Amino acid sequence: MSEVNVTEQEAGTERGRTDGDQDRPPVDPVNPQTNETPSPEVQGLLPGGRPSSVEGSPSPSAEASGLLSLPWEMVTHIASHLPAQCVITVLPKVCHALGNVGKDSTAWQLRARRLTGSRAGFPVGPREDFDWPNACLEMEQLITCWAGQADLVARQAQEDERESRREGQQQRAGEDGEPVAEGQDDGREDVVEGVGVAAQEVAFGVGEVMEVALEGEDGDMQPNIGGDPLARLREELEERLEEAEAALMEGGRGQRVFEAVEGREGADGRVDHQEDLADPRHLGDGGEVEVVQSRPPRSPSPPPALECVSLTSGHIAQVNSVLLVGDDGRVCATGSRDWNVKLWDLQVGSNGTLLHTLGGQGHFSTHRGWVWCLASRGPLLASGGFDSTVRLWDLEAGGAERGLIRARAAVLCLSCQTDVLLAGTFDKRISMYDTRAAEPLVKSLRLHSNAVMCLAADDKYIISGSKDCTVAIYDRRAGKPLKKLRLSSYLLSMSYSGSEVWAGDNRGMLHTFSMQAGVLQSLSQFDVGHTSLVTGIHRSPGSLYTCSSDRTVKVHIPCAPPRTLCTLHHEAGVNGLSVAGGVLAVASGDMCVEVWRPRK
Repeated sequence: MSEVNVTEQEAGTERGRTDGDQDRPPVDPVNPQTNETPSPEVQGLLPGGRPSSVEGSPSPSAEASGLLSLPWEMVTHIASHLPAQCVITVLPKVCHALGNVGKDSTAWQLRARRLTGSRAGFPVGPREDFDWPNACLEMEQLITCWAGQADLVARQAQEDERESRREGQQQRAGEDGEPVAEGQDDGREDVVEGVGVAAQEVAFGVGEVMEVALEGEDGDMQPNIGGDPLARLREELEERLEEAEAALMEGGRGQRVFEAVEGREGADGRVDHQEDLADPRHLGDGGEVEVVQSRPPRSPSPPPALECVSLTSGHIAQVNSVLLVGDDGRVCATGSRDWNVKLWDLQVGSNGTLLHTLGGQGHFSTHRGWVWCLASRGPLLASGGFDSTVRLWDLEAGGAERGLIRARAAVLCLSCQTDVLLAGTFDKRISMYDTRAAEPLVKSLRLHSNAVMCLAADDKYIISGSKDCTVAIYDRRAGKPLKKLRLSSYLLSMSYSGSEVWAGDNRGMLHTFSMQAGVLQSLSQFDVGHTSLVTGIHRSPGSLYTCSSDRTVKVHIPCAPPRTLCTLHHEAGVNGLSVAGGVLAVASGDMCVEVWRPRK
């Protein structure tokens, strides 16, 4: 009865408007209020007294679409299917109400869980003050750029396997005098077409774990056989939703990113005048040198998201260190065993352009020994070497020499802070320098009983790893050491940001620590497939890069355990890496610096 009355009332209202109020504007059947007055229903749906979207919206049609008339939970759920970049940068420009979607921490945490997998821990460290939006943005960009690598690697490995089989068949045919027809069974199991376990084993070696973390593909989730039927139904619905999300994100990606393998041979023996000096990363290891035959060069097809360029004409010996200067990844500095530091502009030319050889021209001009480490802040670039010096360069003045600091031993690691320059040396010390002073040495710390291999710091603390298998923390404000942790291995590389510390050791393992209020706590150890020294590591809220002397570079999502998106194989051991502005630079022992950057 009430429905009939309402209908009659609406009909009477319409007749009254038609007969006597021709000048009255038409009533919107969805939103009866005029554009000058915000809808009370919309105002009531903006949680926490959110401001009306009408005043800040560039187009009134946003309300007419009915989106903001939905419950706020549904609006945030719809927004969770948009890319993080859209939520952060686009929605705030649409209207104030949608701009508040990006301030919902719970929505970002749910998005991160879908990206990492329901059973993975994220973040690894403390959750307080964690940058969830930036973490989700970085993870989505990482997946877009790198997840397809594994597919191409596996396909190319299958092609190599087929080629080697054909060569073997031809060789046996020549020995036996009988031709072997193509496709004939030669007693070995065929590799299944497509990407699967067999293909991954061919690409990365049997027993190496290779996980591809695509959004919605959570390989560790298994059906709950014999369990609660409602729980099984809920899991199936979640899996279908994740598959739909993956289809949205992966759609239109096109070709996959490729594995770049360069067939170059090193020639560092020509310039190595320090043959009596061993690599400090291997001192005391007693390990044997493995001789591996180089694979033939390969012509990869270009990827849609990234392109790979090689800086091949600069150095005549192994490149020990690489550093992307600034936040945009435009300028790259390289340090080599040919004693030189070179600056490159990665935006000029198809393969980058050499800007300067610091300290002069020609070979052996920057240092008087191997260049082992680089660090920068603002216009200052510092290089440390086996000649027991730290040399300072002014990037704003074209790489002009800015100063010289004489240390007491070979400089193995550097860290530039706003007020001091930190140097870890072979004589077990950490030295603090004021680069502006005539006498730059501020303080020398003896926190370890062996060489200092890696450093990380901020304005409060210094964290150092040593060959004595310890990690030490020093309070800069109190001027005293706080704690020392003992490990079963020693750390070679370290990355410190926020409240998390990630480090790589001499056994190929990754270590994670939490850092809160001066307390350094060991969290976990992870095996990501490296079989030798982890020579470089870079961690940000949503990305993790590692490299090793086992000739690989790996890209991961930084959860617990890390989800490996791809593995890049090189012809020689990888000595270091640097990441900035979406650009990855890799230094290897074949005198080559490989740069992966967004395609122009």
